[in-house]
This record gives sequence, C-alpha cells and structure tokens, in this order.
Amino acid sequence: METAYIKTPLGIAKIMGDENGISVISVSDEGDTRAKLELAKQISNTIPIVLQEAVSQLNDYFEGKRTDFTIKLNPSGTEFQQKVWRELLEIPFGKTISYLELSKKLGDVKAIRAVASADGKNPLWIVVPCHRVIGTDGSLTGYAGELWRKKWLLEHENPSKQESLF
Repeated sequence: METAYIKTPLGIAKIMGDENGISVISVSDEGDTRAKLELAKQISNTIPIVLQEAVSQLNDYFEGKRTDFTIKLNPSGTEFQQKVWRELLEIPFGKTISYLELSKKLGDVKAIRAVASADGKNPLWIVVPCHRVIGTDGSLTGYAGELWRKKWLLEHENPSKQESLF
C-alpha cells in the first residue's frame, strides 16, 4: 500500500492505495504534527505512480477544474457499506440529498440510521461524496470531517456562487 500527502484548503489529505485502486482518502488539520511531518518528508520524494492520478484529480477538484472523479476505487467495508457508498457516487456535483432520501433510494426507509452510519464510515473523502448528504430539514448534520469542512465543500460545489457586490 502506497501513501501520499497533499495540502488542500481544508487541511492535509492522506491518500492510500495500490494497483487495485484508492482505498483511503482522509484529511487532517494542518496543525496535526504527524501529517505535517509526512507532508514535508514527501516533498523531497516523488508521489508514488499508483497515486499520481488521484493526487492530480484532487488538485483539479480544489482548483475548480473537476466535478467528477475517474480514479479506480478500492475501499474496504461491509457489503451494506459498499452499497451505500456506490449510491453516494450517484449524487451529482452541486446537489444534495437527505439521509431519508438516500435510505429510500437504497430500498428501506427504516434503515436511515444504518445508512447514516455507513455514510459516516466512508473512507474516501470527497471522491465518494458523503458531504452531499444533509438532514431532511436541510441542515448540515453528521460529517466525520467536521461540519465546517462539509459547509466549505458544498459551497465549493455550488454552481451559482454569489458574486461580491464590492
């Protein structure tokens, strides 16, 4: 398993994967000493070949040049979690759905807690867009990467960004 680190507007992203695909993308605060050390160590080295496309696509996303990802994914999870994560991939860029809507799409409205739990265990930050799932009332609820990041991501993906008047 290879590892790469990149600096993003939301912290330091850790990307892990191999020839079978990307298995983990997570984020740490820039104040996280270990993440900073790993990022500094990597700067003097090259990004592993199997991770270069993931790094490129994530950088494009943050620069506003990418609205979808085409990298091969290989997350580890239960059959149910995998099913939820596949459904998350169907949420279009710039759109949101509620946990209730997601449960309905998966065929069991009563599974809303299990769906929310699987959503929260998503190991592929941003690429599998769990940040696009919101509360039924439109609230930003339940985000493992902290709610301020969820808000930032949704604003970043909003197709009708508010222009400044001044």
